[in-house]
Formats: sequence, structure tokens, C-alpha cells
Amino acid sequence: MALAQHILNIFNVIVIVYFFMGNGAYTILMFVAAGGAFVNNRRLDYQSMEDMRDSRAMPPLTVIIPAHNEEDSIIETVLSVIQADYPDMQIVVVDDGSHDSTLDRLVLEFRLHPTPLIYRAELPTGRVSAFLVGDDVPNLLVISKEHGGKADALNTGINSCRTPYFCTLDADSLVEPDSLLRLMRPIVRSPHNTIVSGGTIRIRNGCKTLRARVEEPRMPSTWIERFQVVEYLRSFLFGRAGWNLIGGTMIVSGAMAVFHRQHVIDAGGFSSATVGEDIELIVRLKRHARKQREKVAITFSFDPVCWTQCPSSYAMLVRQRRRWQVGLCQTLWLNLGMLFNPRYGVLGLCSFPFHLCVEGLGAAVEITGYFVVPVAFALHLALLKFYIPFVIFSLVYASLLSVAAILLEELTFRRYPRRHDLYLLLASAMIDNFGFRQRILYYRVQGFIRFIAGIHHWENVSHSSADRGRL
Repeated sequence: MALAQHILNIFNVIVIVYFFMGNGAYTILMFVAAGGAFVNNRRLDYQSMEDMRDSRAMPPLTVIIPAHNEEDSIIETVLSVIQADYPDMQIVVVDDGSHDSTLDRLVLEFRLHPTPLIYRAELPTGRVSAFLVGDDVPNLLVISKEHGGKADALNTGINSCRTPYFCTLDADSLVEPDSLLRLMRPIVRSPHNTIVSGGTIRIRNGCKTLRARVEEPRMPSTWIERFQVVEYLRSFLFGRAGWNLIGGTMIVSGAMAVFHRQHVIDAGGFSSATVGEDIELIVRLKRHARKQREKVAITFSFDPVCWTQCPSSYAMLVRQRRRWQVGLCQTLWLNLGMLFNPRYGVLGLCSFPFHLCVEGLGAAVEITGYFVVPVAFALHLALLKFYIPFVIFSLVYASLLSVAAILLEELTFRRYPRRHDLYLLLASAMIDNFGFRQRILYYRVQGFIRFIAGIHHWENVSHSSADRGRL
């Protein structure tokens, strides 16, 4: 019994450190991001996109869309990019060996035909079988290749890119008309050498769309999707924005982000060795720049918005979250030398330790606590006066952080103008930590176990109507 009490005491310390490290960091990020959001909104009041659109300083841009079995969404995604407001833009769709009608739909919709093209493989990729273009959209190129995974498809697009910058875009996403201009703004206006610019990803499920645009943002009809709306708001409005403002950006969502092509090639391109190709590349770009003694900036902006589909069933959600966790753990393990390394500044001293302890290992600590506490009670090893208030306070405080994200959204961007949607957002924020959070923790622990066990394969997530029917 004494040994059990000793072990419990050690676990108590771990849980308390985890709580204060995680929630303390999120609280700091919340205040930093809130201030940044208000400053950003005031700046947008007098900054027009017209100056950037007409500026000769705007570099040409290539939008790369990797697609594998995306027949239900690929046309809308391409149309949203075609309608985007950018002065000099190329579009490259890479069909990564789809076995559905993805390629056929592209050929039919845009009347494509094969064309000979000089292809310089600066990054190694799988075999390319065809290049297709059409007269209706002359700046659109579709590449057909053997299946090699998302990273391989992105590298194929980079090889075909002839512009200094490229933007990655998921094949189930819609960009807002001025998002590309807004993504490029920190690149052309920053005094630093900005090599990556990321934006905000929002949930498209439930929104009213018209002609490949989100005309009216609305809350989804199911709780699983609503909880994810809250997650994304919390993650981007607090997490990504906060780390960016203090110089510790470690994650930029590859669902929509602009990269400097030559820096990506010099760093080796996207890696197929991980299932989190976007986060792994960001960290590798930082390390490569440090090795070259080059000062570069990786930035996040509130206002470039991309609307993406989220899983509408737990069967698909578990695949997504396991893959995200495996990708994060792979990246952390491959770059462990950055931990508390002052040469990487805020990233090495704060951001990397946070992602390792809270995002990487924290799920296992928290979910273990849910099992240990009842056992400790049964064996009379824990005091009810301490644990019950601590658990309740932890969950309530996490809910308050979610509510704060909703309030920040309402006070600044107000993407959900309907009062009914605001109520649903608040309700989702208040209850997502009581059931949904624990389920997500369980999925993340599965991902952690898969990483330890060496199970690192890509898990596909379907957004089909059949998947929606399995709720």
C-alpha cells in the first residue's frame, strides 16, 4: 500500500505540472492572441486589398492541390481558386493515382487534353503519367501520377511550379476570394524574410455555399461537427495566433499555406517518411535556416480564411486524430535536439517543450488520470477534498477557455452572424469538455501507441454522404 501511495504521489505531481503547463500556456496565448486580434481588426479597417492587387511587387503564385479520390469535392475546390482575386496565379492539380472519377471529372469540367511538358524533378517523386491542360482555363494544369501519398503529390506540384511561391490547398477546401492576397501580405510587407505564411482554417460543414463560395457561414447540424468548430476556433484564434505573436510558430496548417519554393527545395521538400508532412516541413525549414545561419520568418495571419470539411462521424474522426498524433510524435522525435535549445529562440525554449509535453505526451497523462483517480478512491489512496475540486476545476477552466474563443470570435470577426448559431457555439464550448474531450484524448492516445509500435501508415478520411449517414 505504501508503494502504491508513493506511485500515486509521483503521478499527482505529473498531473499538476501538466495542468498548469497546458492551461497556463493557453491562458497566456489567449491574452496575447486577443490583443493581436483587435490590433489586426483595426489595421484591416484602413488597409485595402486594392493596393496589393494592383501592386507590381506582388509575386506570381502557384496553387498546388493534391488530390486522391476526391471526386465529390475537387471541382468546387478548383473553381474556388479560379475565382480567387490574385493578379498572377497558376493552378496545379496533382491527381495522386485516384481510383475513383477524380481525374475524369476534371477532364470533363475543364475540357482538358494531354500536352507535352518539360518536367524537371528537382525533388524525387513517383512516376508522372500525363500532363493535361485546357483552353477554357489556361492557367490550370492537371498532373496525373502514380499513387505515392500526399507528400509525394505536393513534391510533384513543386517540381512543376515555375513561380517563387506556391500555396498548398487541400482538395476538400474552399478559399475566400481575397485569401491568397491576404496570405501574401506578410510576405511582401514584412521586413523579415518570410518563407511561410499560414491562415485560418474554418469548418465548412453546415455552411450555405453557392458557386464554390461560402455565402453564409452556419453551424453544422450534429454535435460532433459543432464540437470541431469550437476546436478549430480555439486552435487558430488562440494557439496559432498566440505562438505567432511571440515568435514560436511550430505548426502551420498545410490545408492552406504559402511557401517560398526555393527554401522548400533546399530543405528537401515534403517528406513521405511522416504522416504529418506540413508540421514536419515547418520544423525542418527552421532547422535548415539555422544551419545556413539565415534569419527567416514563419507567420500566421487571422484573416486569410479557408473553409474545409471536417469528419462527420466518429469512424472518420478517429482516423484523422490518430494520424495527426502520429505525425506530431514523428516530428517531435525527429527534431528532439531542438528541445530547450536556445539557438532556436522561443521555438526551442517554449513552443517545442509545450508541444512535446502537452500535445505529445499530455493526452496519455490526462486520460490515465481518469482511470487512476477512481482506483485511488477505491483503495483509499486519495483525498476526495483534493481530487474532486481539482478535476471539476480543470474541466470548467478548459470550458471557459473555449467560451473565451467564441467571445473573441464574436467581438472581432463575427463569421456567424445568426443569433441561433452563436447560442449553438456557446453551448458547444461549454459542454465539449464533458465527453467529447475525453473521446479525443482516447484517439490521441491510440495515435501515441501507434507511433511507439511503429504503425505509421496514412489513414484516409472520407467526407462522403455515406459517412455522414453513420452518425
